[in-house]
Formats: sequence, C-alpha cells, structure tokens
Amino acid sequence: MMQYTTSWVFMMLRKGFSTVLCALALVAFSSITKAAAPRLFEVPDVAVDVTADSAKAAQVQAQAEGEQKALSMLFKRLTLSAYYDRLPKISAKSTSQLISDFSVKDEKVSSVRYIASMVYHFHAPAVRALLEQNHIPYAETTSKPVLVLPVYQAAGALLLWDEPNPWRQAWDGLGRVGGKGLVPMVLPMGDLQDIRSIGAEQAIEGDVQRLQEITTRYETGDVVVAHGILRMDSAYGRPELEVYLTRFGSALQENTVVKSFTTQDGEDINGLLARAVEQLKTQVEDNWKQDNLIQIGQAQMLPLQVRISDLKDWVRVRDRLNGVAIVRRADVVLMRQGEVHLNLNFIGDAEQLALSLDQADLMLWEEAGHWYLGPRHNAQATP
Repeated sequence: MMQYTTSWVFMMLRKGFSTVLCALALVAFSSITKAAAPRLFEVPDVAVDVTADSAKAAQVQAQAEGEQKALSMLFKRLTLSAYYDRLPKISAKSTSQLISDFSVKDEKVSSVRYIASMVYHFHAPAVRALLEQNHIPYAETTSKPVLVLPVYQAAGALLLWDEPNPWRQAWDGLGRVGGKGLVPMVLPMGDLQDIRSIGAEQAIEGDVQRLQEITTRYETGDVVVAHGILRMDSAYGRPELEVYLTRFGSALQENTVVKSFTTQDGEDINGLLARAVEQLKTQVEDNWKQDNLIQIGQAQMLPLQVRISDLKDWVRVRDRLNGVAIVRRADVVLMRQGEVHLNLNFIGDAEQLALSLDQADLMLWEEAGHWYLGPRHNAQATP
C-alpha cells in the first residue's frame, strides 16, 4: 500500500503541471515486476543438423534434439560441474513442456536434411522446480564481465602482450562465447593502451593500480590472471602446464587456484593449452557458483529504503532490481518525497543478496539500524 504526505502533494501542485505528471509517472513505476522469462533462461545458438527420410522428418527430429541439447546447456550453466553426471534426464515430451517459446535462424533445408540455429526460452519456475526435486543445487546470479589476462612463462620468457603467445591465443574467442555462462569473460585487445596499462610481472603480482586501470578501460568487474608455466614433466618426459589462476577484485575475496595439465597421447602443446583453458573456464564458473548457490526454501524479506532525488533515480533502481535473479519480489510500501520504502523478498542469505546486488551496480548498506539501497556510486558517498 502506498502513502503520500500531504505536504509533498501540495508542493508538487505548486510547482506546476509537469511536476504532477512526474508524480503520476512515479505511481505508475511504483511496482517492481520480475521478468517472466529471465535472459538467464534463454539458450541461444543451439546448432542442429539432422538427415532423415524427408525434410519434414528431419525438421521434427532436429527440433527434439535441439530441445534436449538446449536443456542440457541450461542445466550446466546453472549448476556446479560436480553435479553434471546427476543432471535429470527427462523425456522429449517433458522437455517440451519446459519451453515457453523458441525461434529459428540460419535455417537451411534440403529434401532430406535440416540445418538451423535455434534459440530457446525456458519456463524459469519449472526448471528451478526440476533441479530442486532432484536435490541439485544451482545458482542464478550472473557476475559482471571478468577480464582475463593470460601470462605465459616458457623457456625463461614471461609473456603477456608479446607475440607469439600461444597461451593468449588459446584464450582467444572469449568475446564470442564467454557470455553464455554465469561469468562472462573478456580478453583484452592487446593494443598500445593495454601495453601501457599493465605488464606481465605487474599482472601476476596483482598491482592494484594497474589492474584497476585496465578494468576501467574494458568496463569489467574483476580480473582473472591466468599465469601458465610450461615445463617438462620430469617423471614422464612430457610437456606440462602449471597454472596459477587468481581472481582479483571486489566481488569475491582474492583467491588462487593451482592446476596442472600434462599432454595426453597424440596431443601437441596447442592442444594441451586449449584443453587447459576449457577446464579453467569451468573452474572460474564453479568458484562463482559455489559462492552464489541458492539455499532452497531460504526465503527472506528485508525492509529497506531507497533515497531518490527524482523519478529517474527510482526508475534506475527499479530496472536494476529486475535484473537480480535471487530477488523474487519487491513490494513498495511507502513513497514520499526523497525516498521509497520497499519490502525486498529474496532467496538466500544477506551476503549472497549483497553480492548479487553489487553485480547490478546496486549497494546495500546499514545506517542507524535501517537498511538502504541505491546505485553503487551514490551509496558509496553515503556514510
């Protein structure tokens, strides 16, 4: 229920017609509606290629295969890799019931073959329920884009921007495929500005000022420094890659993961590096998911205030809240000059809420026993 002070109404009437319109618009934007089909539950670029007795049969089969493939991709996006072998396997009919709609692009049809790229949208509540019924933990919070700095050490040389850098080449392509998980990854261009911003030694040492400079340029959140050291395995006489993977930034506590990879039979060094990149990307995703797993049944409500100076401030906060996955509902209980009071309903704990809000450039803070929410740059200016 919304309340307005009499003084505010009279003040706006005295300011004229345009202010009254702003007040009416504020009322119109007072409720926060969560998207029915969040972008997180959209699976694009699902490639299908089926040959059958006829074009129609190929299309029907491709649709069924595409749905199963898309669901598997969605499950892996939301869950830890340790649970991949426990993901539910359901019938084609049940899978179809989880899909709200789909679209087709790049379609090619012959008399017996069907090729296309599909985009599927899933019913978020139904997917959540399926995972919960199978006791599989999942996460929905998407991290801000993370900048990856691949530092390569081999034969005494330490490389970041210098060419050739096969380790950097192995990480290439993040801009094309890095946005499909919960941790979008970005590889810097490596131009003169990047070279001036940070060097290889500064990256592995975690030079705060240099890291901040390059993240500001690419408008990313944290930085992942992937320090790969190539050496010969003394036991097997094969090339071995030891990687120190460190995430720097505000979203998570600084942490380093150490992984070792040895060439397999028939695998060259480029293959070794490519395989390592795929596993390390999964590691980065798993680390993020682990800190953001939704606690089933842990629904909470937090009363808070949003300080605003005008309609734009409120709309900005409202739109950002709509993008926070663990926020299930935000009820406006009071609106008056300079502030909006909300009851924020969310899943998880307070730490997860604060981290999720931060990814949407919102800050949650406590002041004199009351909780406040606002755009991150505004909130930081508040004691």
